Formats: sequence, C-alpha cells, structure tokens
Amino acid sequence: MKELFDFILKFGNLNQQQMDLIADKVTEINLTKESYFSEAGKIARQVGFVKNGILRVCYYNKDSEEITKYFIDENNLVVDLESFDNEISSSSYVQAVTDCTILVFQRKDWLELLQTIVGFDSIVHKIISRALMQKVERRSPLVSEDATTRYLRHSPTKCVS
Repeated sequence: MKELFDFILKFGNLNQQQMDLIADKVTEINLTKESYFSEAGKIARQVGFVKNGILRVCYYNKDSEEITKYFIDENNLVVDLESFDNEISSSSYVQAVTDCTILVFQRKDWLELLQTIVGFDSIVHKIISRALMQKVERRSPLVSEDATTRYLRHSPTKCVS
C-alpha cells in the first residue's frame, strides 16, 4: 500500500483520513504471466495500480496480427480509460507480461472516491496527464521498434531468454 500512496502523493496532498478511505476501497490481486487484467469486447470496470510486474496493452489488427501498443510497469496506474469512463467495450487487451501484483479499485468505489475526497479528481487528472505525456514521448522513437525491443528498452529489469 505504501507504493500506492507514495505514487498518489507525488500529484497532490491527502490527509490520513482520506488515505484510510482509499485503503478501504482497494483489494490486492495477483495475475499470473499471460493472464488478462482487462479484455477487448468487455467494459473496463476497474482501475489498478501495478505494485510489481509488467503489463502490456495490445490489440489485434484487421489481419488478426497481435500488436503491442505499450507496456505498463511498476508504480503506475492501469486502466482502459475510454472504456472505463464511457462504459463502452474495450478495443484492447491488458495482459500480464510477468507475474503481477495489482492493487485494484472497482469502478463504483473509484467513482465514490472521486466524489468524496476533495481534490482527488485533480490528483487523478494530473496522473492521467502525466501518463499521456509519457505515451507521446515514447511513441515517436518507438514507432520503428518491434515489441521485444520496446519491452527490453523499457523493462525495469533486463532479462535474457
């Protein structure tokens, strides 16, 4: 839980009562390698914080080829934002690349936190803005790299197979 609060507090302040409320709404799950946090064709109903492990966001193109869009590593939020916010079916999969531990908020609890905690919506907005900027910064040089090269470049622990 410490990792989650260290992350959130980079973007704004919370008092102990607010942090306790957040802690009451979160559950910890373990995903095994290759299992899914969310899937295409389903509505995303949870927000996660990657405590440890690496996830990837991918989709299938019109030729049924699997395309990795990007990776999400430790100490970052994971959510299919378009699906989650608009309650529409996702077009992407979020899959564990390694075994992962994720702190998860169900949609109703996340929305309750946004409505209950003064300033939490501002903190979340800053987190989302940072994530979007990171995607833009990574996208340009990575367009020509394949998924393996991207993974190895951005993996916190380099692996040799």
